[in-house]
Amino acid sequence: MIPAVPDFGIGPAPEPGRVDEVAPGVRRLTAPNPGLMTGPGTNTYLIGSSEVVVVDPGPADDTHTAAIVEAAAPLGPVRTIAVTHTHVDHAPGAAALAAATGARVVGFVPADGFDPDERVGEGWTVSCPGPAGYLTLRALHTPGHASDHLCWLVQEHGLVLTGDHVMHGSTVVIRPPDGDLHQYLASLARLRDDPAGVATLAPGHGRLMDHVGDVVDALIAHRLGRHERVAAALGHQGGGTVDALLPQVYGDVTERQLPVARFSLWAHLRALAQEGRAVLVDAPEGDDTIESHWAVARAPGPA
Repeated sequence: MIPAVPDFGIGPAPEPGRVDEVAPGVRRLTAPNPGLMTGPGTNTYLIGSSEVVVVDPGPADDTHTAAIVEAAAPLGPVRTIAVTHTHVDHAPGAAALAAATGARVVGFVPADGFDPDERVGEGWTVSCPGPAGYLTLRALHTPGHASDHLCWLVQEHGLVLTGDHVMHGSTVVIRPPDGDLHQYLASLARLRDDPAGVATLAPGHGRLMDHVGDVVDALIAHRLGRHERVAAALGHQGGGTVDALLPQVYGDVTERQLPVARFSLWAHLRALAQEGRAVLVDAPEGDDTIESHWAVARAPGPA
């Protein structure tokens, strides 16, 4: 039995085009890109009162870029544009927003057409005036969903802008080779155990969440439950490919979700191999693809 992911959502549900203040000096504006992988749409966050930092400008969408500019206008100039990662629904809007505002763009690395003015990583900070003193964003490197993934902690509120690291009411897709299951689990635990203290999660998709420890523990339990189902399916079938194992491992999801579930299943098989519990068949160099054949790793016999 795979534990379900509980709904820990609080506050208003995101609505494309609407600005919600989710904490003093922190506003959420949802892009008009609802869908299977984006839920109600990608959340863009505007931080600050007389100068603004924008986190995740979203897809390359002129309507959304204009909405960000409009939402920032009464607050002050946009000075910095930061991204959580370079996937198509989070970062491509940075170029148009930078052109419209003159802001610098920061991110972990150039990738997928995203080219930051400054590469930033773990511990990098940016501050801006808030309604009651300065607000400081600190970068937390949280690989797993993507190797370049950064969460952004608004230190004064204990509020983490989680991008795709944590989503409201759902687990995330881990797509190898860039995505890695073990890194994802470690990065989840890191949020829960951050010594600065995390009180609220502000995801890239969906509502805010509190009870951070419970959220993280539920996500880890769900993913580990899926992991053991993969191991059991591999043992039951005596081996197989992602597509051969998919009906047994992901029989509990909708048909629309299966094409993306394939990638997470691949990530689980790679993780089992890292644990010494699975092996690639007919791949002596260890180079796997989503079409590779896997088998249970057999314990060596007595010497």
